Amino acid sequence: MFIDILYGIIGFLIAWVVSGGARVVNQVERGVVFRFGRALPAPRRPGLAILIPVVDRMKKVNVQIVTMPVPAQEGITRDNVSVKVDAVVYFRVVDPMKAAIEVEDYLFAVGQVAQTSLRSIIGKSELDDLLCNRERLHEGLELMIDSPAIGWGIHIDRVEIKDVQLPETMKRSMSRQAEAERERRARVITADGEFQASRKLADAAGIMHDTPGAMQLRLLQTVVEVAAERNSTLVMPFPVEMLRFFDRMAGAVSKSVTAKGSAPTGAASPGQDSLPAGTPVPESLRDLVRPREGEPVDPT
Repeated sequence: MFIDILYGIIGFLIAWVVSGGARVVNQVERGVVFRFGRALPAPRRPGLAILIPVVDRMKKVNVQIVTMPVPAQEGITRDNVSVKVDAVVYFRVVDPMKAAIEVEDYLFAVGQVAQTSLRSIIGKSELDDLLCNRERLHEGLELMIDSPAIGWGIHIDRVEIKDVQLPETMKRSMSRQAEAERERRARVITADGEFQASRKLADAAGIMHDTPGAMQLRLLQTVVEVAAERNSTLVMPFPVEMLRFFDRMAGAVSKSVTAKGSAPTGAASPGQDSLPAGTPVPESLRDLVRPREGEPVDPT
């Protein structure tokens, strides 16, 4: 008799467990128990949950952070540019009771709100904001999605815009704009470099003007630099003062020759610049003197 009662109790326990009288709630879940259709005030914590078969029904709610990709949404920005933008939403359930009671499928609901909010934020923003000022857009998206999600027991951790797809014509226009901007910067840098170089050259010219020896040192340095190139032709700068000296000497020789042809005594006329009598004239300077036609030429 006792054995039959024991077998009956064991069979009842087995049937009770099989019919759902004992459930296990994982660490990442919370169990919402409905007794005769009414939710119990407190969700079941992780561990073994004892239920009344047929009477209780438990719904498990995951409380982990959910990563939900938002499909690419096509829209027109405030500056009339057609773009396609996709995003990703990070959220988690903070109130399992509301997530199980207030909304039928909170995952689908969050996805739909994210898509509509993304399209709305595209229409309110400009293209430059979508490309460069995303932090403000992320905050706006998070606020727009979090407002209805609070009533569902869901907290939005963050929203990120993943990619912005532009038309090909807009890409080419932006490429030309970037190229023009780079060229403008290069020209400004070149002009600034020339301006600084001209100021330095002006300062160097002033120093050389005040110090004649500096000009000679610079001349020698230039000669050394040209000679180091192993060229067959060496270009030497010739001082202007030397050319002026040769010009004066040539004028003096010409006047001396003219005076000899008109005055045999070789005396120069008063007030004229000439070489003293008996001054030897170099052959190189004689070649520079070309007497006019009809004038007598001294054979010496």
